[in-house]
Amino acid sequence: MKNTNKKLRRQLRIRSKVKGTSQRPRLSVFRSNRYICAQIIDDEKMETLIGVSEKNLEEKTAGIKKIERAKKLGLMLAKLAVAKKITKVVFDKGSYLYHGRVAAVALGAREGGLVF
Repeated sequence: MKNTNKKLRRQLRIRSKVKGTSQRPRLSVFRSNRYICAQIIDDEKMETLIGVSEKNLEEKTAGIKKIERAKKLGLMLAKLAVAKKITKVVFDKGSYLYHGRVAAVALGAREGGLVF
């Protein structure tokens, strides 16, 4: 079986269990080799409420490790969510392990005020 099929099967298995509602939207994480992105999604209305990427960080990120940038991204996402009166979310790690940059985004979001 190809790796892409395994990844897709893992992602679908997670998504079947994790649903975002209006009261508790889904915080979805996407990780590439260079950047990491996070979105808060309402699955009932099928719309993205908030979306941020490492490209949106205000500070200069040159020389900063990827895990530290991911944590700052989580903090920024949490600030935007709290401003829109979103405090409770469901965490969707996709097909990734809860480790490294994905866990750093979750830690930053928790520090920023989101409740998983």
